[in-house]
Amino acid sequence: MSLEWQIFCLDTIDREKVAGCFGSGRTQTYLDWLLSAWVQTIEVSLFSLAIALIVGSLIGTIRTLPDSPWLMRIGNFWVELFRNIPLLVQIFLWYHVIPVLFPAFAQTPKLALVVFGLGFFTSARIAEQVRAGIQALPKGQRYAGMAMGFTTFQYYRYVLLPMAFRIIIPPLTSESMNIFKNSSVAYAVSITELTFFAQQAGEETSRGVEIYLGVTILYVISAFTINRIMTYVEKRVRVPGFVASTGNGGH
Repeated sequence: MSLEWQIFCLDTIDREKVAGCFGSGRTQTYLDWLLSAWVQTIEVSLFSLAIALIVGSLIGTIRTLPDSPWLMRIGNFWVELFRNIPLLVQIFLWYHVIPVLFPAFAQTPKLALVVFGLGFFTSARIAEQVRAGIQALPKGQRYAGMAMGFTTFQYYRYVLLPMAFRIIIPPLTSESMNIFKNSSVAYAVSITELTFFAQQAGEETSRGVEIYLGVTILYVISAFTINRIMTYVEKRVRVPGFVASTGNGGH
């Protein structure tokens, strides 16, 4: 079976081949659509990752605070809630239920709702990693910070968290890669990301093999780029002799 890669050079309306494969004005080729969908995937993934890192770090930290049982219960509830509901269900809840229960979200762009859903889902996983990273540190580091007169906020800020994040960079790399793959659930609420493009373009052209190969290549490029970035960060911040080298960012 021969692959017809020129399918990406066709106009999405009249199926006429466009010179150079890029449209202009009102003309859009399948290559234009593919790249636009890739941009949507990157936007969803990066915004979701930012939310996941911020919220996950906060939740993971409060679950280790000494003498703060209520904060620990809040953190535990957050993790159990978002970790035990399937991601696709959470996306549907954010898209269909939250705007009904909370009218303030009714005018929120659907892209933002997907970002919240994916970000909070991933935050529960990152919170577990942050908690594990803090608890893996020797207790002497906490006591050393207290002996220096640091407040709880200060010894977390200057002693515990900098070391904990160095420990958990490999699993954070995996979560960062996973969030790109999990962004595919956005197709369920008609976000025009890569999976949505693959389904629509595959049906329109009847060339599913070429379409899905193109989409797969872009997913691989996205995940591999994140892997390389996180590996570089890991090497730059590693404390010699404290964390063993993973070689490739946990993969």
